[in-house]
Amino acid sequence: MIMSGKQFLNRLYDVGAFRIRSSSGCSSSMIRHSSTQAGSRLEGKVALITGAASGIGRATAKEFIQNGAKVMIADIQDELGMEAARELGPNSDFVHCDVTQEEQVEEAVNHTVSKHGHLDIMYNNAGISGPLVSDIAEIDMKDFDDVMNTNVRGMVLGMKHAARVMVPRNRGCILCTASIAGLIGGVAPHPYSISKFAIPGLVKSVAGELCKHGIRVNCISPYAIATPFATEGLEQLFPESRPEHIAMFLDYSNELKGVRCEVKDIAMAALYLASEDGRYITGHNLVVDGGFSVMKRFKLPQSS
Repeated sequence: MIMSGKQFLNRLYDVGAFRIRSSSGCSSSMIRHSSTQAGSRLEGKVALITGAASGIGRATAKEFIQNGAKVMIADIQDELGMEAARELGPNSDFVHCDVTQEEQVEEAVNHTVSKHGHLDIMYNNAGISGPLVSDIAEIDMKDFDDVMNTNVRGMVLGMKHAARVMVPRNRGCILCTASIAGLIGGVAPHPYSISKFAIPGLVKSVAGELCKHGIRVNCISPYAIATPFATEGLEQLFPESRPEHIAMFLDYSNELKGVRCEVKDIAMAALYLASEDGRYITGHNLVVDGGFSVMKRFKLPQSS
């Protein structure tokens, strides 16, 4: 039997090809997708962000809350974490979490679900730089293991326990902070670069599994930003004051004319991926570097 175009479309509708699953679990016959209003893109969502006491994590927590989410700040910096929770208001809370310790990651997820009933967004943001050793022959393998435990194993643990509570609900979003150091060699110490190269692969592997459960898994690769994490690393190499460290980073991040990379840029990228605006994106590495990792064109000498 040969179906007409209309019959074919009706058949697709009957089997659910055009039905959109809403956040409440109800099917909608609407075939269009409309963006949510600014300021409410995460309304009713619950997020857990590791490494959120400062820097990118804290900026993202603020952006998520301003868009209607309830956020659990997870960090090993208790004083800073509690300060961030107080500053961000009643829709934020703090839980101590060392991402290298599975029981602490598990407890952070359990605490979030116990408090809010579910977990919609897991942002694995915590990371360390490790010693700034540039020569492979000089690497201390204990230092290497420490970096891998936090930056890679910590991501795996976050994914594992987020998946544990998201799979039964057949929805969720998992994000990870990667880096441009995981795109091109020579811009960071070997342990850090290796750990960040691993994250996009980890994301693709897990995204391939969890897509059948409606769970999206993505990562963000930021350029150099003058966060406490970054400037503290510079203090290992240079005797200059902290303002000079920041000035150095600002010089490095001036790739796109007229714009400098800031924590808000990464927070907005996370907001996009976590919201309905990014609902069909999974297994993706969103590079936020102003074109740094793009091949630059050679400037040809002008003819006389």
